Amino acid sequence: MTAAQPDDGPIRVAIVDDQSMVREGFAALLGAQEDILVVGRGTDGDEALELVRHTRPDVVLMDIRMPRLNGLDATRQLLELPAESRPRVVILTTYDADEYVFAALQAGASGFLLKDATAEDLVGAVRVVAGGDALLSPSVTSKLIADYARRPRRRMDTALLSPLTERELAVMRAIARGCSNAEVAEELFVGEQTVKTHVSRILAKLGLRDRTQIVVTAYESGLVSVGE
Repeated sequence: MTAAQPDDGPIRVAIVDDQSMVREGFAALLGAQEDILVVGRGTDGDEALELVRHTRPDVVLMDIRMPRLNGLDATRQLLELPAESRPRVVILTTYDADEYVFAALQAGASGFLLKDATAEDLVGAVRVVAGGDALLSPSVTSKLIADYARRPRRRMDTALLSPLTERELAVMRAIARGCSNAEVAEELFVGEQTVKTHVSRILAKLGLRDRTQIVVTAYESGLVSVGE
């Protein structure tokens, strides 16, 4: 495990992968950006936990299949940390059908990134996630929905959703169907900034981190059923 000196300015990133080429390649690409600082690199989940404790990254790029502690278990432990020390986790994978990706998203990861991503996609992913949004492609959204389709239909958890207004529930339903902010705005006949405000309120009221968790919560609460 290697770590850099902390710095409060740029986006702080830790890279955890058991393949040295992935670690070094991603570190070189990200380190060339003025607004990103690679604060550490690790080879497994145990080192990921140590990196977070010692370097306080904003974003952790996390491989899943690693020796000792795997990335999925490490992600679960990281996302149980207090809010002030909890990083955003982006899952690194070789293909978007990886069954562990969905488990990680359900555990609270902010999205996934393919290991063969372009330099532009890699840098953009870090900035998007650090800014509080989710990195969730339509293909992964559809697979999450398919996963819920195989489960018994749930009754709506009205207690969980009770803090939300009718308009916020409508926004949540649209997001769960994979709509962008612009598409939600068009559907509800409101401005895109209004949609962003509703999304922020949903996150705050339900204690969620990002749009990924909105999608998962919408299905798990019974607000949305497959086929709607």
